[in-house]
Amino acid sequence: MNWDQIEGKWKQIQGSFREKFGKLTNDDVATLGGKKDKLLGVLQEKYGQSREEAERQLEEWRKSIDGADEVPTSTSGAPTY
Repeated sequence: MNWDQIEGKWKQIQGSFREKFGKLTNDDVATLGGKKDKLLGVLQEKYGQSREEAERQLEEWRKSIDGADEVPTSTSGAPTY
């Protein structure tokens, strides 16, 4: 999922972000709107991290949500529920 997709789906995925970064309040997360620069700034401030560390953790989170909203499929390609 790229950052444009994250911004577009922010309301659906902000819970996942809040789970990963528990020091942020619901208000913090809601007002960020999935904007990468804002997310980095808040992570640096709340966690006392360098920009590089905040970017690393944010990228780790982004990768963890890739495919989370996709319908699982079996090896035959048919959806499984």
